[in-house]
Amino acid sequence: MKKSDKKIDNALRSALTNVCEAALGKVDGFVWLTHVVNYNAFPNSLKIICVFETDEALANAIGAKQDDFFYLLINRELSAVNIQLNKLRQQVGFDTEEACERSHGGKWNERLAKLQPSMKLH
Repeated sequence: MKKSDKKIDNALRSALTNVCEAALGKVDGFVWLTHVVNYNAFPNSLKIICVFETDEALANAIGAKQDDFFYLLINRELSAVNIQLNKLRQQVGFDTEEACERSHGGKWNERLAKLQPSMKLH
């Protein structure tokens, strides 16, 4: 990883840690988030995945418009570290532990690798 990529990675991790900590206290069923990125095409290649415990918890969160809470929070935290996403709603996704267990036997690395094979997993 180039020095400039490492600097972006550190800022990105810090911002997303803030998002995660804020969401854990406010969104029922939310458990963690992660991201995949190809720094050769950053920031357009960035994909953030917000993970819920169950399919039902995710459906309830989306039904309550809490996906908008994630979009706003992610945008705010990334903007604070000078990272702008042009296609925020396409670059932020939602998934569940339950779905990963069902389709990939709980192996998140395999599941996330299918998002964009050229991206580095975090």
